[in-house]
Amino acid sequence: MYKNIRSYELRYTDVDAFDNLKLSSLMSFLEESACLSADELGFGYEALSPKNLGFIIVNCYIKLERNIKLGETVTIHTWPLKPRLLIFLRDSEIYVGDEKVGVVTARWFMVSTQTFAPVPSSAFFRESDFKDYNTCRSIEFSDWKIPLATDGKSVYTKTVTYSDYDHYFHVNNTKYADFLFDAFTVDELKGKSLSSVQITYVKQCKEGERIDIVRSEQEGYYLVEGRVCGDLRVQMRVKFNDV
Repeated sequence: MYKNIRSYELRYTDVDAFDNLKLSSLMSFLEESACLSADELGFGYEALSPKNLGFIIVNCYIKLERNIKLGETVTIHTWPLKPRLLIFLRDSEIYVGDEKVGVVTARWFMVSTQTFAPVPSSAFFRESDFKDYNTCRSIEFSDWKIPLATDGKSVYTKTVTYSDYDHYFHVNNTKYADFLFDAFTVDELKGKSLSSVQITYVKQCKEGERIDIVRSEQEGYYLVEGRVCGDLRVQMRVKFNDV
């Protein structure tokens, strides 16, 4: 069954202060592989853009077995699944050599790039387009609802600027990983490995908006949110292990 397989050699700029692969860098690899896979299957940016269509990520869940270190090469295996109503699922597996070190599942919407309203798969696809799709799952996951950080404390405020944008003129999903992880100090992350992270993208953020980053703890997880004038824009639920 179909998989797109691509390797990424870690650069110095891909790792953090402890030589661990940054979440934002991992998500950049995943986004690059997803885009290349879509190109291969005929629904990439160049195919959709003339029809004023595009894909945006809505939720993602990443589970890692260990830190990925500077000097290692990451190989991403990724494939889409047949869409369900408006939701397009994409699963991925993360390897270092022959070792599977992580799994990913993500939910995407196909949207009108004029209104950013979700559109059904029939706006572009035929049913026959899905007949050869991989039906395997990287992980069975359905707990998509992240609790609100109702007792959260404000950590800092980030103003959206030019470098945060992608070609849809809003903050790219990988940028939020850095926004959210900056809610932690270097000392707090020392000696930790990222066990799991879940992100929900609630609403786009635009240039000039000020995102208040709020953090709380709940049942062994950290909850981190980005809010603009109290309006929820992005949520993260993250768990760390001691190394």
